[in-house]
Amino acid sequence: MSGQRQASPETSMGFGPLDAPRIQQVAPSVYAYLQPDGGWFVNNGGFLLTADSVIVVDSAATEARTARMREMLAALTDKPVSTLINTHWHTDHTNGNYQFRGATIVAHERTRQMMLLHAPTKPDPDGPFPDVDWGALEPAPPFLTYDRGVTMWADTIRCDVRWVGVPAHTTDDSIVWIPEHSVLFTGDLAFNGGAPLVSAGSVSGSLSVLHDLRQLGPRTIVPGHGQVCGPEVFDVLIDYLTFVQDIAATGHRAGRTPLETARDAGPTPFPELLDSERIVANLHRAYAEIEGAPPGADIDLMATRHDMGALNGGRPLRCHA
Repeated sequence: MSGQRQASPETSMGFGPLDAPRIQQVAPSVYAYLQPDGGWFVNNGGFLLTADSVIVVDSAATEARTARMREMLAALTDKPVSTLINTHWHTDHTNGNYQFRGATIVAHERTRQMMLLHAPTKPDPDGPFPDVDWGALEPAPPFLTYDRGVTMWADTIRCDVRWVGVPAHTTDDSIVWIPEHSVLFTGDLAFNGGAPLVSAGSVSGSLSVLHDLRQLGPRTIVPGHGQVCGPEVFDVLIDYLTFVQDIAATGHRAGRTPLETARDAGPTPFPELLDSERIVANLHRAYAEIEGAPPGADIDLMATRHDMGALNGGRPLRCHA
């Protein structure tokens, strides 16, 4: 393709080995932007190259990480960025939006609403992520919003950007589905190698969406965190969230708090998943649903943060952002 350059996808570009971002081609003119190790605030994005511009999927959590994303994109192509899609409002996927000014930022209506309330944000220095250098962040909410979805075209390649319809990871999650190549960008509806986090959304809604995404039949998944994978990632996440529902039901019947239930459960059957402390945040959401709260209803997220820290032995949560 004219304007496309050869990049060295394994180059760390200045970060330590654990943090080294890379670009992986997943289909003709479609690339995943991957930031290992996929833990807290270390998210993935993507690039769709057209004949004269680039569509970007999500930005990054910090000034430096988004700048590195832009540098690596410039090593891939000299085409300008015309469009930036945000899959949801969480700050690891949107804090860097301002570095793509001049592009049309596209997202769900609620993504814009939540960003106007919360983003960009630098977590409390006395909170669970005290050592992150967030940099100089600026607000850059979506310019173009939709209520259900919008179709974009990367030259002749159809890209369906769709709200999933129910609270799941958040209340505003969207996917980017490229049917011709069977490639799906999930945002944080899927974590590969990390525990999912649904405290701001819904356990039951996440399970419903994961079943729907599996039925969509994608061959290649670009998750919000972790390595590119196949649809088997949905099975792991479904098993994990079903486990959360099961122990929530048992703990709630016994009058145990979410933190007590997490401790009662001991080591989970998912030792391979990073950020295991998220189970107690997910239990807070599961308890709310047992008690009749609708999916996505407000819960005390400060309490979930406190309990994750307690489950982590009172230490700051592991974060390489």
